[in-house]
Amino acid sequence: MIPLRDTIPSARFPVVTVGLIIANALVFLNELGMSERALDLVFRQWGVVPCAFTGICPRRPSMAGSPLYLTLFSSLFLHGGWMHILGNMWSLWIFGDNVEDRLGRVGFLCFYVLSGLAAGVLHIVFNARSPIPTVGASGAIAGVMGAYLLLFPQARVITLVPIFIFLQTIELPAVVFLGFWFLSNLLSGIGSLAAHTMAGGVAWWAHIGGFLVGVLWALPLRQRRQLHHTWYEPRDYGSRW
Repeated sequence: MIPLRDTIPSARFPVVTVGLIIANALVFLNELGMSERALDLVFRQWGVVPCAFTGICPRRPSMAGSPLYLTLFSSLFLHGGWMHILGNMWSLWIFGDNVEDRLGRVGFLCFYVLSGLAAGVLHIVFNARSPIPTVGASGAIAGVMGAYLLLFPQARVITLVPIFIFLQTIELPAVVFLGFWFLSNLLSGIGSLAAHTMAGGVAWWAHIGGFLVGVLWALPLRQRRQLHHTWYEPRDYGSRW
């Protein structure tokens, strides 16, 4: 399923969302000018290498004395190809503007980074022996999607769905679209544990970790909003105003 747009317009221009998209695009354009060998070195220097955190394998090459934990942040702006960055930035564009509306610009930026960091940590926990560098903003964007699920449950997502050899556009409730997305990632993550593979691929547990952070971050905001909108029917004492 490919999301095309949601049904809730943003209340104001999403400065942070657009800024993040531009920052990722600029970094990716810089990647395009590198040789394959140079790009591999950059991924190993600035991507998240799980076994380097756990001490199972030697630390990745350091650049300018950069600390290892900095890669949890720098990896959020690196991408492995056109489909990787286009898919991530499109999802950020669809869901990010509304979440930015609700959290505010500074709050949204902090939330985005925290989701990405948590995603990286969970990826390390479940892939402790992996020497494969992990890059991409998908963990942070998964956090945005998790927050969207709680903050805009009434929204609908216009989705492109393949039906046999045809593509059909349908309107799905956001809870269905995002719930299916999370469930498919969870099942794939559990399956990856059974596979015990060291090959590169999708960082399922990064997606799961980011999404759960988004849900937990948005939960008190949703409860506060529900409390704010709670009202009571007046009792009928036999008089009318």
